[in-house]
Amino acid sequence: MIDKIRTDKQYRQVMSMIESYLTKATNGGGFSSLNKKETDELHKLSLLAERYEDEVLQIMPLPVTVENIVNVKMQEMDITQAKLAEMLNIGTAKLSQILNGKRKPDVPFLKAVHEVLNVDGNLLLEKV
Repeated sequence: MIDKIRTDKQYRQVMSMIESYLTKATNGGGFSSLNKKETDELHKLSLLAERYEDEVLQIMPLPVTVENIVNVKMQEMDITQAKLAEMLNIGTAKLSQILNGKRKPDVPFLKAVHEVLNVDGNLLLEKV
């Protein structure tokens, strides 16, 4: 096994190996379905990938905010702000202001995000 990821190609290979272990665990009833060698290798691969992401790709976790939650949902659903505004039954200007931090989310907005995007209401309230 490699001791450090040096190229994007190696990173993709490591991620593919991680994915295969995760698929095996998912289909086999959990991580207990992996043997000791597989568990150890998955752990080492995960650390290699994390190090590469931190040092080379500089992937930083996004802070959990209402704005980021909504943006992630928009990406997952592959929709525009205009489409989301329509789905939430609010104006595009209001949505844009909320997502850009120029306006605080109000209760009707939070309720719509909860109901339409299926986001946990408690999480939304904690992040306001």
